[in-house]
Amino acid sequence: MSNLADFWDNVREQASVSVCEAVTFATPELFDRGCERLIEGAIVTIGLLVVSCLAGFCIAVPLSLARAFGAPWLSRTAWAYTYLFRGTPLLIQLWLIYFGVGSLGKDLLGPVWWLLGDAERVGLLVLTLNTSAYVAEILRGGFVNVPADQREAAMASGMSPFLTLRRVLFPQALRIAWPAYGNEIILLLKGSALVSTITVLDLMGQLRTLFSRSYALDLFLYGAVLYLILVLIVTGLLRGIERLWIRAS
Repeated sequence: MSNLADFWDNVREQASVSVCEAVTFATPELFDRGCERLIEGAIVTIGLLVVSCLAGFCIAVPLSLARAFGAPWLSRTAWAYTYLFRGTPLLIQLWLIYFGVGSLGKDLLGPVWWLLGDAERVGLLVLTLNTSAYVAEILRGGFVNVPADQREAAMASGMSPFLTLRRVLFPQALRIAWPAYGNEIILLLKGSALVSTITVLDLMGQLRTLFSRSYALDLFLYGAVLYLILVLIVTGLLRGIERLWIRAS
């Protein structure tokens, strides 16, 4: 695990140096002084976004199926989960887990301390749980909007429930839910800035650190530009996937 962390640190450092060397000729002096730290923060933000999206999606799929097709008790349990994380602010969730549960210490938490004793892991955990609740409801909307006769026809043709889900329901539900899912990814990207409040040095965390030393408000303008660039990249990827679907259909 330590080798993986060292590798991730080296990637961030080398990428930030390369990017800053490439743009130094066209950027203001103030940005140049903090460029490497800002790019490192942006890479942390991207890492948090990618991992939380993938893990959150894996959690959201069974939750959405429970909400759409599960037994009443299972549907209510999934609803309670989604209501909890959708109904409370992300900031409160971060603070309750990091400063609340995390304050119990290594002795009481035991092996869980590996997860809750590190700010970046806590941020990743909370972002994953939060986005999984939103994505579960988005996918549930996709499932319930797939015409019922398609499910019935697939079952009548001899498909198993799993095969029906994989070949008929899930592809159509995901296509229906894709625009809303894309919006959730963008919101998660912007909401990830809150992890800086638990000492994570993401893009916002690096901005706050640099500002505390120079009190130069221009730094937040550069940060806004970097966030806009990240949103533009994510939006382009989402639209590219959507175009591929359109061509394939």
